[in-house]
Amino acid sequence: MTLAMDILPDVAEALAGGAPVVALESTIISHGMPYPQNVETAKQVEDTVREEGATPATIAVIDGRLKIGLSEADLNRLATAGLRDVMKLTRANLAQCMAAGGTGSTTVAATMIAAHRAGIEVFATGGIGGVHRGAETTFDISADLQELAKTPVAVVCAGAKAILDIPKTLEVLETLGVPVITYGQSGFPAFWSRASGLTSPMTADDPMVIARAWGAQRALGLEAGCLVANPIPEEDEIAPDIINPIIEQALADADTQKMTHGAVTPFVLQRVFELTEGASLTANIALVLNNARLAAKIAGQLAKQPHFR
Repeated sequence: MTLAMDILPDVAEALAGGAPVVALESTIISHGMPYPQNVETAKQVEDTVREEGATPATIAVIDGRLKIGLSEADLNRLATAGLRDVMKLTRANLAQCMAAGGTGSTTVAATMIAAHRAGIEVFATGGIGGVHRGAETTFDISADLQELAKTPVAVVCAGAKAILDIPKTLEVLETLGVPVITYGQSGFPAFWSRASGLTSPMTADDPMVIARAWGAQRALGLEAGCLVANPIPEEDEIAPDIINPIIEQALADADTQKMTHGAVTPFVLQRVFELTEGASLTANIALVLNNARLAAKIAGQLAKQPHFR
């Protein structure tokens, strides 16, 4: 069967010419924040990628077609549609959405799949999913981890979301053979905070070093992705002693409300937003922009040095 996929002309041109391209997810548009802040942030992230010399490719499914790069009309459609009209896409439901002619925004896993299918090697996001707290009884583990183990895309993020069990998340990534490289510091970051209290498996102080590592991984034929943890800038972080009690309160509220499985993360993130009086969203936007900047630099190094691949 022929894949129903449309690549935006400027993205197609960049890919054909070996120029740097950075994939971006679309759930931040449809599920991450209200209109018009969502579309403004999406455009700001794309502009940040362009400022670093790369071409952004925001990914989504529109009327059953996989879009690698969104037109302004597509972007506005996702930004203004109701949540019931836009599916949240993962590996499990991506094909079904396309087959049904549906519209959906891509999470980390679905964006990785689409990026790899289009030939894009670098993807910038906010934070990955991982092992949820209490997973030893609920078995609640994000599909992002399995996707990182099987889909060869370098994912730049600010670490795993801080509401998760970060030590267990790192353990699972190690078990799955996913390289974890933290940029610019030895400690693994915790999304809104620069420090999780855990030492990163590997570190790098230069985007070129990360590009070389990714290139060597691909040359070895290793099919896993690579997780690049990029700490939120110091001026934008929420210190652990401030955010951690708020996270504990939000998790306790989720337990009181008997939230389970896919409902937990959206509920907890919303409660953190409320308890921080919006500061968590401000930090989230800052870290996404920071990740887009680093991803573009890594993609640029890959384009300059074809032998990295």
